[in-house]
Amino acid sequence: MNEDNRNQQPRTKTLHFGHDELVIRQRYETLSIVNDVLIGIWFVVGSFLFFFESLTYYGTWLFLIGSLEMLIRPVIRLTRRLHLTRRRGGSGSAVETSHDF
Repeated sequence: MNEDNRNQQPRTKTLHFGHDELVIRQRYETLSIVNDVLIGIWFVVGSFLFFFESLTYYGTWLFLIGSLEMLIRPVIRLTRRLHLTRRRGGSGSAVETSHDF
């Protein structure tokens, strides 16, 4: 397989669990989805904790964690965008890749 064919195949991450394997494609998209799910969990649990005055302190922390994760969203998108173009060795021209979107 030459270098051009390797660059055209989508990158995947495979985790092995005994006889099973988990294949992760489009890692930045997957990371973004996981981040969004965690944001939802922090805000739902934090909202529930606000129903009990004794748990308000912990609810506040979960809201803070959710807010910080909302800041991570644009960082994930920016990181993905910065990986879209790569220079080929010797040619000096940028090549757009479709690996992670």
